[in-house]
Amino acid sequence: MSVHRAFITAACASSLWLTAAGAGGNAVPGGGGTALMADQTGVPRGETLMDVARAHDLGFVEMRAANPGMDPWLPPDGGSVLLPSTHLPPAELQRTPLVINLAAMRLYWRGGDGQVLSFPVGIGRDGMGLSPSVTRVVGKRRDPTWVPPPSVLAEKPWLPKQVPPGPDNPLGAYSLDLANGLIRIHGTNLPDGVGRRVSHGCFRLYPEDIAQLFPEVPVGTRVAIVDEPVSVARLDGEWWMEIHPGQEEADSIEAGRPPASPAPAGLEAQIAATTGEESWRVDWAVVAWAREHRLGIPVRISTPGGPPPWPWCRLGTIFARLDERCLTAPRMAFISALLTSCGGVAQLVRARES
Repeated sequence: MSVHRAFITAACASSLWLTAAGAGGNAVPGGGGTALMADQTGVPRGETLMDVARAHDLGFVEMRAANPGMDPWLPPDGGSVLLPSTHLPPAELQRTPLVINLAAMRLYWRGGDGQVLSFPVGIGRDGMGLSPSVTRVVGKRRDPTWVPPPSVLAEKPWLPKQVPPGPDNPLGAYSLDLANGLIRIHGTNLPDGVGRRVSHGCFRLYPEDIAQLFPEVPVGTRVAIVDEPVSVARLDGEWWMEIHPGQEEADSIEAGRPPASPAPAGLEAQIAATTGEESWRVDWAVVAWAREHRLGIPVRISTPGGPPPWPWCRLGTIFARLDERCLTAPRMAFISALLTSCGGVAQLVRARES
């Protein structure tokens, strides 16, 4: 299956079109649209979107979010799909070597050499997932025996008290046991559940991914569980933002329905605080487009550099220094409205100067 790195240009109104940048290309195309950082591939004859996701180490929901409107079970043979293969890691990864982002349904591992690996994970379904917390790895097991917890036995009382290693063991071949009771990071004998909200609280990885991760993670490793649908980062002089559907939207996306929950609140204030003195470069129309679509793909939200058109548009410097306790909901709403207005003025001035 041929895959090439590409940058996608998306009209803020609706349609998507591709501008190839070559394998590993760094040039972001212009054209007045929105630049998305993604891979692209064709769908082999007879394969489903889940097959493509597995082949490229992606989860099912993130594939559907990146390709809205496509039939996941009968995609067009030879048709092109976007692969959300590039991600902006959570800020917590700078402090904690292993981070699981519930919103993105992805696990991030920062090894001793600084290299970051990312894997899709299946997470707990409604009412059975974990809240953001910090824990640690307390045990490692190869070919583990599975003891069904009470919650599983209540649903499936016919299960045996223990399931030995083998093809019927839902833990797969490896398990990283966490300090959170019976919660584990493990493999699976049901890979279709990776990248979905289907577990009883554990984090399941593709068999090939847990096999790669298992030997890297020592006992005692700190683990952070976060729920951050929005990530903002500066790459090669440009600001990028990645917005994932919220946890509650996963079921809607699987069913092919529009997102069921509202977009993240206070998004503009968060971006301004992160971009700081460069907040005047933010294209707020692109931010609004990304917030509406929530493709789970990094979107370039900055305009070309240069002197700020209005000193008072550098509001991010102020917001970046505010104590988080000051950012109440009403104040966040006011900041968002002010920044949106400011961004519109800044873009109008830039257009007149060009």
